[in-house]
Amino acid sequence: MTIQAEAGAPRAVIVVSSHVARGSVGNRAAVFALETLGHPVWAVPTVILPWHPGHGRATRIVPPTEQFSALMADLERAPWLGEVTAVLSGYLGEPGQVEAVASLVKAVKARNDKALYICDPVIGDKGGLYVAEALAAGIRDGLLPLADIATPNRYELEWLVGEKLDDMRSTMRAALGAGPATMLVTSAPAMMAGGTGNLLVTPSQAMLAEHRTVENPPNGLGDLSAAVFLARLLAGQPMAKALQSTTAAVYEILARTAKRGGDELQLETDAQSLSHPMAMVELRTLIHPTRSRKA
Repeated sequence: MTIQAEAGAPRAVIVVSSHVARGSVGNRAAVFALETLGHPVWAVPTVILPWHPGHGRATRIVPPTEQFSALMADLERAPWLGEVTAVLSGYLGEPGQVEAVASLVKAVKARNDKALYICDPVIGDKGGLYVAEALAAGIRDGLLPLADIATPNRYELEWLVGEKLDDMRSTMRAALGAGPATMLVTSAPAMMAGGTGNLLVTPSQAMLAEHRTVENPPNGLGDLSAAVFLARLLAGQPMAKALQSTTAAVYEILARTAKRGGDELQLETDAQSLSHPMAMVELRTLIHPTRSRKA
């Protein structure tokens, strides 16, 4: 998948995800990255929090379903909908939001048949689901079938397919059959010792971009990865280059934040890393699951 942007082509991206007052997760990470990389963003909050829940319990404001759906319907009717080239959905606040997100995606694609939809199914991590099962199921059944690309972490992919994914082969097979034709799996098994990777699986390609693991990373890496990968594709980068440059940018920001002892990604300090990352990332071409089965 390579997207060639034409002069005067739509550049806006709708991002539907969580909003925190402090920190760089959800919309705060995705919007910053996309705008830094040249895309106007329509930002829709699905829940409002003072900080990431990992920092402690706090007030959680979820828009009533009727009001959220009405706002999304307004966007569907907006006279500027033709500006939109992509939709990125992340963390949702409750199951009733799924239908409204799906309707907006369909409206954008009806207006622009080249528009991309990236679904980041933000539902869990190593400890399992951290959203209600009804919400996770709604994303699986209502949004993934509409997506051009999905960006789950390995543990989310495990829940989506209902099996443990401890090695590269099982993870590739799961990614190939779990949803959209193109899957970017973060926190994938790595081939280097002490490493972690981003695994990209398409109907014809399987690639792994890996780097060393950074202990106790701040939150927001998945949100940032999905947004940067989308921006790379919209800039016309081929899949392999988009994977490598996305992984390098996110890893560089993570490593610099960790070196400073930050408890949140410091995107404003490291904005240059989004455009021109210098970090070295190992990119491997893997044997595609369909070819290994034939063999």
